[in-house]
Amino acid sequence: MIERIDGHCHYWTLQRGDYGWLTPGAAHLAPIYRDFGPAEMRPLAEAAGIARRILVQAAPTEAETLFLLDQGRNDKAVAGIVGWVDLSSAESVASLENFAKNPLFKGVRPMLQDLEDIDWIATRPSGKAVAALKRLGLRFDALVLPQHLQSLRHFVETHPDLPVVIDHAAKPAFAAPTDDPRHAMWKFGMAELSGHPHLCCKLSGLLTELPAELRTTPKAAAEALRPTVDSLLTWFGPDRLIWGSDWPVLTLAASFPFWDEVTERLLQSLGQSQRAAILGGTAARFYGIEGGRA
Repeated sequence: MIERIDGHCHYWTLQRGDYGWLTPGAAHLAPIYRDFGPAEMRPLAEAAGIARRILVQAAPTEAETLFLLDQGRNDKAVAGIVGWVDLSSAESVASLENFAKNPLFKGVRPMLQDLEDIDWIATRPSGKAVAALKRLGLRFDALVLPQHLQSLRHFVETHPDLPVVIDHAAKPAFAAPTDDPRHAMWKFGMAELSGHPHLCCKLSGLLTELPAELRTTPKAAAEALRPTVDSLLTWFGPDRLIWGSDWPVLTLAASFPFWDEVTERLLQSLGQSQRAAILGGTAARFYGIEGGRA
């Protein structure tokens, strides 16, 4: 039996007030403009046979990282937290050392997709902060778009001993015209990055990038995503792919069971060990949770 791990999901409480991207004025985000937490996640995960999960930051504040660590203390299914620290700040090393005292703290995620400077990752992080990530045994989640991949490549090549994972497969521009330059950026950038063995990729967030007319049913969505997933399998292989729900952002496009069925269709031709890697094994290894909670 495959031990499943959700390698990417979120909890949030709106009254905390630091989710700058999640506002009442953003009509397209109205379905997720409310609190989400373990009470809602638990039955969804149990129905899918998912025993553990990684909570990932959704606000660029250390206060939210503390909130997630608190959530993890109370929710025993949480196996790890990916938080936020400003890696360009003089205080970043102290923050990382403080957070790392909690064994649930597994790494950091700058919200690179929201920064004006697309080269931030290649130029702004403090060398001391990155050295601290390595010394403390932490990981780096890269929330990037196709236009960030060349800068990410520079960062990855500069730090070959830092475990890095690309969130949401760098969000391919599925809805863009065929001549949009982001298609070439994505294909070239991901193929090039896959040559670095310390880098993994998350099979998550894809449904929300897919146009609505291509995800009318799980079968239709799987067919639309198959070329992309086949490319990821060729480049990274199952041992460097991590499945994630991206819940509750996922619900802007489809339900949790819908994405689970799409996943089953996309992976059905793989062997048991390959599916086990994508659905849990790679996440356990990457985030250092093979033995369960500390």
